[in-house]
This record gives sequence, C-alpha cells and structure tokens, in this order.
Amino acid sequence: MSRDFQLPGRSPVIACEGMAATSHPLATLAAIDVLRGGGNAVDAAVAACATLCVVEPHMTGIGGDCFTLVSQPGKPVWGYNGCGRAGAKASDQVLRDKGMEAIGSTSVHAVTVPGSIEAWEAILEAHGRFELDRALQPAIRYAEHGFPVAPRVAWDWGRHVAKLKADPAATRHYLFDGKAPAEGDIVRLPALAETLKTIAAKGARAFYEGEIAADMAATVATRGSFLTAEDFAAHRGDAVEPIATHYRGLDLVEIPPNGQGITALVMLNILENFDLAALDPYGPERFHLVLEAARLGFAVRDSHIADPAHMRVEVADLLDKGFAKKLASKIDMKKRAKLPPHPTPGSDTIYLTVVDRDRMACSFINSLYSSFGTGICTEKTGILLNNRGSCFTLAAGHPNVFGSAKRPMHTIIPALAMKDGRCDMSFGVMGADYQPMGHVQIVTNMRDYGMDVQEAIDCPRFFFEDELTVVERGARPATIEGLKQRGHNVVMAPTPWGGAQTIKIDWQRGVLTGGSEPRKDGCALGY
Repeated sequence: MSRDFQLPGRSPVIACEGMAATSHPLATLAAIDVLRGGGNAVDAAVAACATLCVVEPHMTGIGGDCFTLVSQPGKPVWGYNGCGRAGAKASDQVLRDKGMEAIGSTSVHAVTVPGSIEAWEAILEAHGRFELDRALQPAIRYAEHGFPVAPRVAWDWGRHVAKLKADPAATRHYLFDGKAPAEGDIVRLPALAETLKTIAAKGARAFYEGEIAADMAATVATRGSFLTAEDFAAHRGDAVEPIATHYRGLDLVEIPPNGQGITALVMLNILENFDLAALDPYGPERFHLVLEAARLGFAVRDSHIADPAHMRVEVADLLDKGFAKKLASKIDMKKRAKLPPHPTPGSDTIYLTVVDRDRMACSFINSLYSSFGTGICTEKTGILLNNRGSCFTLAAGHPNVFGSAKRPMHTIIPALAMKDGRCDMSFGVMGADYQPMGHVQIVTNMRDYGMDVQEAIDCPRFFFEDELTVVERGARPATIEGLKQRGHNVVMAPTPWGGAQTIKIDWQRGVLTGGSEPRKDGCALGY
C-alpha cells in the first residue's frame, strides 16, 4: 500500500543513525539529544519517559509502573517487569466485609507501590551508558523552568478537573487558579522538580526510602490504605524472560504475566487460522473477525492472568496452537458471539520506542493507569499515585484477587516483532485494556495488508466495552453497517482508541522507518 499524497496524513520518518518515537515532541527531542550525545537506546528511552512524566502528567508519572523489552543484535531479548505490589497487609476479605465488590479507580486501595523509578535505574544499570541522574536532566529542566502545554494534553487535562479538585494536593500541584492549563500555557511543577532532583542526586533508593517514601506512605495512610513505608522500601522489580508466538513469519515478543501481553499472542494464534489477507482491511468482515478473536482472547485473560506466583494455568498451555484452533472454531463469521463482559478500557499510558546506531531496540511503556491515576497526590513531593490496584478483582478464590504483596493483572505491554532472530520492529500501543487489540491490529495491518508503519497506526480502530462495539469516526459507514448486521451494537468512540509508536529496522538497506500516533501530540524523529 502507498499513501495518497492528496489526502491528509503524514509520511513515515526514515533515517539511518538512530530514531525515537514518542507521544510528545519534547520527549522525542530529549531522546534524540541523548542519542547524539553518546547515549544508547536505553538511555534515550529513560530520558524520554522521565520527560513525559512531566509534560504529560495525566498519562504517566513517577508514581506509576514501567515495563520494557530490549533487543540487541546477537543476544536474547531482555525484559523487565517494573510493576509494584499491593501492601503486605492487603486483604480482600477486609474489603468485602466493608461491602466492596470491586476496587474503584479512585479508591486508595487502588494505589500499589510505584515501580517506575526502580525500573529506570535497573534498566540503565543492565543496558545503559548513562547514570540515572543524567537521564533525568531534561525532565528536571521542564519541571523547574516550565513547558508549553500541547493540544492533546490540554484537551485531556481539562476533562479531569473534577478528579483533581477532589484531592487537595492534586489541586495545589496540578490545577492553576482551580483550572486546567490551556493549550500553549507554560506550566511549572516545582514540587515534582525537587523530587526528581533528589532522585537524581541519591538514586532510586531515595524514592523508596526516606522523605519521599514517607510522604507517599503518609498520603495513603490517612485514607485507610494497607500500604506502609515498609512496602515501599521492599520494592524490587524483576528481569523476566519474554514470551512469544509465531505469526506468518514473525515472532511477536511480549512481557509474560502479570502483564496482558499474552492476550495479543492468543489473539494472533486464533487469527492464524483464517485467511485475513483475503479480507478488505477496512471492511466489516475483517473487523468482525478481529473483534471476535479479541472477545475470546480477553475471556482467556480475565480468567487466568494474574501475578505469576498465583496463576493456575501454565503460559505454555495458553499459547498452545491447538488451544487457539479450538477457540477459532467458536467464531461465526456472520454473527457476533455472546461472551462474558469485559472491563471498560481507558487510554492513559505512554508508550515510546528508540533504536540506536548499533540497532539496540528499546520498547518502553510507563503508566499511572487512569488519567492522573487515582487522582491522589502526595502533599510535599507532588507525586500522582497510580490506580493499578483497580485491576485486581475481589472475587474470592480468583487468581487475580487482591491480596498480600501481590501484583495485579497489568495492562501495559511493550512489544517487539522478531524475524530470523533479529528485531524487525519495536512497537507498542498505549490504551489500557485496548493494548493487545492494538498490537494485533498493527501486526496484521503490516503483515497481512502490507501497510507501512504510519498507515498501520492511522487505520481506524475498533474495540468493545461490555456489549457495545465502540468504533472511531474514521470507520467507513458500510463497515459500521456490516458490523450491525452481524449483531454488533455499534456506538461511536467518545475519545480515540489509544496511541501507537513504531520503528521498523531495514537490515538490508541500513535504514530505520518510524511512525507516530496522529491521535496524540507526538512524533517520530531520526537522524
């Protein structure tokens, strides 16, 4: 496929030495500056992520979690799970006794120990050239001296004023005269700047022990959380062995559970049983098939994915091709299936990717989960706290039930596509529950339909919320009508589905090709 240059759109970015793709221009530039200053892909990714924690504070923050995949030529793919845990004293029974049926997105019990800062330092120590202090400098500069608010950031910020007003510290640190900033306003975050300076000077342990940790622990303790200062001090992330499946010549690589990346792999295993390339890439048959595969994949996720120490089914069994064939047999191409309800998705995460001149590829994701996380902010240090614990269930006996020092089923998933033992593409799609669907759409757009990296991202997106099929406005009217004829209750999406970044490596010609999400403010940039 090739772009029609008479229509609106953007070209892929093509360069040779290095490339970064993020959801904000200032973060992309920070990554490129690091690459041109002697850093590698990992150094650039951490610098870009820290910048995003300042300039996109609703989408990500140091009060959240981080996952990454790193590919280096001639070496196995390396993964890191930077997910925090519930408190050691956490009890599902206590919450049920209070009458709770679920952990709400603004509940203090949704706050888990933030894993990001520890992960950044561990990733740099394992694969970087820079120390954490150097990687944090662009973020510190923007937090201290100010940054202009980008259009999508302003639009998102303005939709969550009520959430921020519900918390005194969030009001003080993230509203200005009680209002969200407008597009082009200069915003400074002095408390966050001082927190970042302390981490830069003293390392990640200064986040989990001492004054910063005490501020986080005190902030949640006054609201009745199970978390204690000891839980923050005990936090450590884990290097993990990635999981993968083969799809039409590519090996799609994901982080293992507690991440939901396995959902994308299950979906691809299902779709492998169909001649997807024979279907119109923008037609109802294609989207019906992928939606049905998604319903099955997410049913698998919601039944089985949890903290790996508590899972009852082996990952290998869930990735078995025979299992996928049985699931595929349940799909009726003319009728939408009835399946268990699925959680309502969101789109509040950042994903970025960087590839350097040595072809180290870093696929990197960082999140608070919902916009501004729980909306709970620390009093002194200006840290917005995540609501990742709302991914736990309170159903007694479920492997993902809220409990002592457990990690929840986690939505953020970086990805790599490998071909012939080398990284073919580093990519990801932010957007909470939508992310596996986004991964599958990017892979099938490129592998089955020959789209370039930017076309694959631009393509209209479809997903589901319980009994609704939620469709972006870019969908063709005939496609919407075709879905309705197959039993889909179609509604138009109130906000765009997620956001993607992609870098493809052409080993033969020695070039990098990047695409960036038009639904966001960001860009891909190379040199």
